[in-house]
Formats: sequence, structure tokens, C-alpha cells
Amino acid sequence: METTSRAVAQASAAEGGQQVPSARRTVDGYLRAPFPWYGLDEAFTGPRWLMQVGMTADGAVEHGSIGHGDEPTVRNEHAAGGDQEAKEKFAVVVTVAANPSRRSADGTGLLEATSVSSAAWLAGVGLLSFTWPGQMDHALRDDWLEQQTETAWVLADDLDGADWSTLSLPVDGVPTAFHYRESEFGWVLAGSTSAGVHVGAYGRGMSAYGLGFAVVKDIAAYA
Repeated sequence: METTSRAVAQASAAEGGQQVPSARRTVDGYLRAPFPWYGLDEAFTGPRWLMQVGMTADGAVEHGSIGHGDEPTVRNEHAAGGDQEAKEKFAVVVTVAANPSRRSADGTGLLEATSVSSAAWLAGVGLLSFTWPGQMDHALRDDWLEQQTETAWVLADDLDGADWSTLSLPVDGVPTAFHYRESEFGWVLAGSTSAGVHVGAYGRGMSAYGLGFAVVKDIAAYA
């Protein structure tokens, strides 16, 4: 997980709020996944949109994200506060294949096992990609992202720590325990499903309480 997915997520964060329009993948990558995709359940009636998939070096799909609500912009001095911040209400659901530690396709090494921590970290970095403290100079953003990305990794590696609480939300109609945390930038949560995947989510302006998750019946309809 760390070698590929971490690099993919860090690159996404470095692109900032531009990755939604400029790096949005077609539905093809999602259709290649050997696992089911998750999104918000039918109780959510707003817009849904594809974001991007993460792949291993040999092209196997490991994870991907689906957005719900308003397509967010970077939260900075131009976007924070007032009507703009009030408008942007979104939740992004990250699906991560539950894989054990396994050999890479070329047989030269091992790929890390994926876990709930993997989903928590990808969700945490995803939220960072739409965040930029207003008082920060543009030239310092990369340093800030690197520091915050490492912090997200540390937090995701300690899901039983004091920074996380437990939140029960329905997954395919079944109450499921999620690890949940809030910050000044938004919220992040992560848990597992009975369908062989881990689910992470992040959002801002849309409360995590009361959300539900379900298998996407037709991913092509999101394109």
C-alpha cells in the first residue's frame, strides 16, 4: 500500500484543488477494478462525480474516489468564509481493495497489505488536497502539504488513539463502526465492509453524521 497508494495520494494532494477537473479519470479505470465501488446510499440525492483511481506499478486498480455534492475548490483566503464556504458541501468516498501482503507482478518485492489505516490515510490526504490556510504564502504550500501529509499518515496508523472517535453508520443497510475525526479543515472517517473492501470518506460542509454507504450498482452512470 505504502509504495504505490501513498505516492498516488501524495501526488493528488500536491496538485491541490485542481485535480478534480484536470485529472479526473474516465470510467474505464473504475470498470477495471475487481472489487465493488462504494458511494453514499440512496438517501443522498445530489450530484455524484468520478475523481480518480490509484493503481499499482503493474496497472492493477487498488483504490479510487467518488465525489458527492458540490465539486470543491481549494480552501484559501479567496474561498474560505462567506458565501463560497457555505456553498461548498461535499463528501468523497474512497474505496480500497482489501489485499493481504503479496508479491509484485514482476516478483521482485512485496506490496504492503491494505487495511482500514490505508483508507483513513487516503481520505486524510484527500481532504488536504482541498485545503490551504489563507495566511500561507503560495511558496510555502508544498512544505505545508508535506508536513500535513506525514501527520495524516501518523494519525491513520493509530486509529485507536485519542484523535479518533467511533461512529456507527450504515453500510449496505448494516450498522458498521467507523473511525472518525474532525479538524479545522473538515472530517475524515474509515472502516471496513463485508464486501472485501475498506471504505474511507472525507468532507466539508456536509455532516458525516447520518450518512450511509452502499455499493454502486452502475459506476458508468457516474461518468
